[in-house]
Amino acid sequence: MSTVVILVIATVLLVPQFAFTVTEREQAIVVQFGNPQRTVQEPGLYFKLPFIQSLIRLEKRVLSTDARTAEYLTLDKKRVMVDQILRWRISDPLDFYRSVRDLPRAQARLDDNVGARLRQEIAAHNFLDLVRQKREEIMETVTNDVRETVKSFGIEVLDVRIKQVDLPTEVQASVFARMRAERERIAKRYRAEGEERAREIRAGADKEREILLATAYETAQRQSGEGDAEAAGIYAQAFGKDPDFYGFIRRLQTYEKTLGAGTTLVLPTDSDLLRYLQTAR
Repeated sequence: MSTVVILVIATVLLVPQFAFTVTEREQAIVVQFGNPQRTVQEPGLYFKLPFIQSLIRLEKRVLSTDARTAEYLTLDKKRVMVDQILRWRISDPLDFYRSVRDLPRAQARLDDNVGARLRQEIAAHNFLDLVRQKREEIMETVTNDVRETVKSFGIEVLDVRIKQVDLPTEVQASVFARMRAERERIAKRYRAEGEERAREIRAGADKEREILLATAYETAQRQSGEGDAEAAGIYAQAFGKDPDFYGFIRRLQTYEKTLGAGTTLVLPTDSDLLRYLQTAR
């Protein structure tokens, strides 16, 4: 029984010395006395010489390096604080091990290369190009140049991006003050143009109102005159047909307007107004 236990323990201790597995997320280098012997990039079970050879595991996934914010100078002498991020992966484990050895050294080398190339590109462009107009073009140029530079390290650079561009703290206050003054100047110009346009609209509306009122007054006077003339014609025609009947109707209309309830009139008995009330015709 003790022999079986010893064999099991020996197997557990010795198997990792000559067998190893590689997952989909990693790749490995077999090293003998510090010298790389072979690379393993496909997942599976592999073997090595026990006690003589060792294993170095490396990432196969895409890695990202978030560099510290650094200060750069643009072509138009603007100081800017740039925060960039880099996406990369280990394309050749052997070259990677021989040139940079491990991830911290690789990240430091990448930061140096990206920072130097980014400093050159920012120095060749104005501030507005960096924050707005040519940002994509700058990033593409930096990515391609850094990719070629670090290819010999066994590293493939996938993308370099600027996360944020800021002005230094001591410069932000003055820049914001200038921006505020510029916006206030533009706002005043817009308000002045709006007021001028409003005056023009009001003047046009007043003119149109006066024209409409004058036209309406003219039309009303003309129609009133035509109505009066037509009424006078009708009255004259009616009077010409039967003057006595016309006079009688006009008297009745006068009575209706003047002799209401509680009305008192003091007239002589021979007044023509009372003629139809005194005698019958």
